[in-house]
Amino acid sequence: MDPLSRAEPASRTEPRLEHTVADGVATVVISNPAKRNAMTAGMWRALPGLLDRLAADRSVRMLVLTGAGDTFCAGADIASLRDPGGRPQELAVRAEEALAAFALPTLAAVRGYCVGGGSQLAAACDLRFAEEGASFGVTPAKLGIVYPSSSTRRLVSLVGPATAKYLLFSGELIGTERALRTGLVDEVLPAGGLDDRVRAFARVLAVRSRLTQAAAKEFADGREDRDGHWARQARGSGDTAEGAAAFLERRAPRFTWAAPPAGDSPTAG
Repeated sequence: MDPLSRAEPASRTEPRLEHTVADGVATVVISNPAKRNAMTAGMWRALPGLLDRLAADRSVRMLVLTGAGDTFCAGADIASLRDPGGRPQELAVRAEEALAAFALPTLAAVRGYCVGGGSQLAAACDLRFAEEGASFGVTPAKLGIVYPSSSTRRLVSLVGPATAKYLLFSGELIGTERALRTGLVDEVLPAGGLDDRVRAFARVLAVRSRLTQAAAKEFADGREDRDGHWARQARGSGDTAEGAAAFLERRAPRFTWAAPPAGDSPTAG
């Protein structure tokens, strides 16, 4: 099965998160076609649990987040913002943090609108590839919403304070050229080229060292207390010796390190 294929029949129209796992790639598809893939309260609630299940799947090497059809995600369903008991922002932050904490590499594949809550989800991924013509916006100022501090810090870490303030103060949309220039996206692909590039990049990640990827993700995300843990993992993994041997023998390496099941790894170095 194509790792970017849709898991559910296209005829279904109710808001949902679809997912597939194929060739080591878990693909999560935001699907709410009636509202440009806006996230409902139920979708926000469902995402952390879905991520937990995918993280427990030992066949998964990376996760791709994308939207159904020609839109990534137009934000939170505005109807949910009028429900004082729904705590939509709290649900969105919980989902965003679960995505950011996903232990494996994550990539947002963006086409069309990536706005509001959609931009929160994209920013929570490790990488963002976008198709030409995509539009990005952080729009709480249009709705009188206080953007969460954790989401603001994540945005600042991607684009810097000046661009983050521009996006937050104005709510204006920016195109792929500016998004690439400011660091909001990592690659821009021509129309029709996004899925092929994501598949090719997934194949690259699948043959790289999981040990390197796991340690790099923690360190890049700011963790500073696990140097000893990762040094021990490296010594016991055999990955370094295998990488050196493969280089000298001019062959592809066969890395064998895999993270222990969730809950078995120590939390400190």
